Amino acid sequence: MELQFEGEIIFWRGPSPFHFVEVPPDQSDQLRAVSGMVSYGWGVIPVVSQIGSTRWKTSLFPKGEAYLVPVKSAVRLSEQLEIASFVDVRLVIEGVR
Repeated sequence: MELQFEGEIIFWRGPSPFHFVEVPPDQSDQLRAVSGMVSYGWGVIPVVSQIGSTRWKTSLFPKGEAYLVPVKSAVRLSEQLEIASFVDVRLVIEGVR
């Protein structure tokens, strides 16, 4: 299963500060529909993410009705991204057609 969307890089200031892109509602609904097949606990979904030419493995986190894509510092640096940058995101969820 592949999803593509545009989203804004947001900063989450928690115990471990991190950057995320929120998955839009329509794609979040699709993820929720398959989460039981691919989640390994807490509702997280393993994916291969891509922004620009940078690909990495990560896990989507559920937050309310949406999912968040963690954006590693290495990705932000290699793609020259800052908070509030709008990016095109590609997600591949393996094991789902």
